[in-house]
Amino acid sequence: MSRTHVTCVLNGDPIDFLCNDYQTLLSVLRDELGMIGTKEGCGTGDCGACSVILDGQLVCSCLVFGPEVEGRSIETIEGMADGQHLHPLQESFLEGAAFQCGVCTPGFLVAAKALLDRNPTPTETEVRYGVAGNLCRCTGYDKIVRSILDAASRMSNPQTHKEAT
Repeated sequence: MSRTHVTCVLNGDPIDFLCNDYQTLLSVLRDELGMIGTKEGCGTGDCGACSVILDGQLVCSCLVFGPEVEGRSIETIEGMADGQHLHPLQESFLEGAAFQCGVCTPGFLVAAKALLDRNPTPTETEVRYGVAGNLCRCTGYDKIVRSILDAASRMSNPQTHKEAT
């Protein structure tokens, strides 16, 4: 079986890889590139566990074929932290106990980042709609929503947060 050579940007870094024509981006990320933070939940685009940001748009990586990312930019959960410094969303999820088993957490974090990238000060309703494509069986959604709203506040008012801590 022939493999396709793909060049793209992954978490800000140029990268190239080989994949089969019908290999999903989820499979490429996990099996070819070692990006195991992106999880497979359903494999049909219904749960959001495999969410990534592709050219600024939130997508389920189980519904994108690897060759489709040629020349494009992908952001995964592995690209959220800045070295040892967690992204404010990650900090808020930790502090707000917004996860339990962790299968859905990367997808929620990526979906929340995509939301805050386009709307830095969402309302609670906008947050709920922004992560509506992500399912959680353990935590319930209130802790997740509160954590996203907390992160939005931290990101839009960094001085206020520093003074409070």
